[in-house]
Amino acid sequence: MTLSSTLWRDVRLRHGPVSLRPIAMSDRAAWREVRDRNATWLARWEATRPPGEEVLPLTYRAMVRDLRRQARAGRCVPFVLLVDGAFAGQVTVNNIVGGSARFASIGYWIDQRHAGKGYMPTAVAMAADHCWFTLGLHRVEIAIRPENAASLRVVEKLGFTEIGYAPRFLHIDGQWRDHRIFALTVEDVPGGLLRRYTGD
Repeated sequence: MTLSSTLWRDVRLRHGPVSLRPIAMSDRAAWREVRDRNATWLARWEATRPPGEEVLPLTYRAMVRDLRRQARAGRCVPFVLLVDGAFAGQVTVNNIVGGSARFASIGYWIDQRHAGKGYMPTAVAMAADHCWFTLGLHRVEIAIRPENAASLRVVEKLGFTEIGYAPRFLHIDGQWRDHRIFALTVEDVPGGLLRRYTGD
């Protein structure tokens, strides 16, 4: 099954207090409250526009519209992360490639109040399993700045393999930043990543 043949708007993933569902316009107030409260916490890891790219920052509405457009085209699955039903961050499956490659990247951020409690590894594991067992992808990648210790702990807990180093990979916090690249294939987790992580 491919993303284009699934109803991405209907995807609901849950394990314990952690759940993922597609981002919605109605999440705006909760998204803004969490983003504003975590502005300093997130600033070092936020994607920024390269010099010379004269594009105004996206509004929340424009961001959701763009994510939905990409989802309809089969290029991404934009999730919100909920903890006990409350908005706590985002997990986005992006850069989905089909054909002979069949891979995607996963990006994520979380409210600092919920960091370090195992919620994000659970969410990433659910998203990765969705990629492999629902979308039919083969490989999932995660790119992380070497300085981002919290994010590195997520891939460490999940057993992702480091496959490379990408100098000046993404424009983050005003500069081109190096990233470490991690990946898993479906053969690495035949029983599913969530099951391997939680032991359930």
